Amino acid sequence: MTLAIDRCSSTRSLIADDPLIAGMSIRQSLPLHESSARLRELYPECPRAYGVAVMSDVGRRRWWPLARALNTDRLERMYTRAIEETGSDAVAVHQLADALVHTVVGRLVALVVLEGRAWDPGLGNLWVYFDSEGCIDWAGVVDPTLRVLPNDPDRDREQVVVFPGEDALAAWTAHRCHRALAPLFTRLSQISSGTMEIGQMWQLVGSTVVGAATHVPLLARSSETDGMRRGQAILDRFMTLGLPVRHKALAI
Repeated sequence: MTLAIDRCSSTRSLIADDPLIAGMSIRQSLPLHESSARLRELYPECPRAYGVAVMSDVGRRRWWPLARALNTDRLERMYTRAIEETGSDAVAVHQLADALVHTVVGRLVALVVLEGRAWDPGLGNLWVYFDSEGCIDWAGVVDPTLRVLPNDPDRDREQVVVFPGEDALAAWTAHRCHRALAPLFTRLSQISSGTMEIGQMWQLVGSTVVGAATHVPLLARSSETDGMRRGQAILDRFMTLGLPVRHKALAI
């Protein structure tokens, strides 16, 4: 599904002016490059908000494997800095949990609901870029392989794996996100001395899925029905895994 975005030429100018995006060195255009370019157009004022970079296209300065959050003090330093800036343990841990959720789930679900595609959000595949203030500003993947649906126009191209249908894609997406976020949430809970319950962190995941399923199709002027159906499928799969992603406010 191609995003039906009718924007003026200034949109492309805003995206082209981003130094990280402009500095990417893409040797071979893959389906993930094309999907990420369309995702960047969702929010041209901040083109790094959606989509990912391919790590072979960028320099490694300020990039960091997300898996290192589990065995270094990087997450702890981010939490300490957030407390200094906000003056509140509760606000700091909420901000950090939200940043992790967007990195792993928010970007990915935006692509799933719009195009029925998904990159691998596993900890071994995700890298994050830090801005000058030490906050997560972008995400990248080492393996650019996309999982797609049988009717995908790029199903026969390189770096593409075809799944049998939307339910299989939703199941795989929820499983991979769970495997990435569960240890991150445990680590964040340890660092923050349980200031935020892990169940509340999973509710952030649910809110993120609902937000993507509801708002991203509006930004893209694409099918709201597709977005809601795919978002619902992902929520259902999280629930099947026993994760408390739903509460009374999370209905789509």
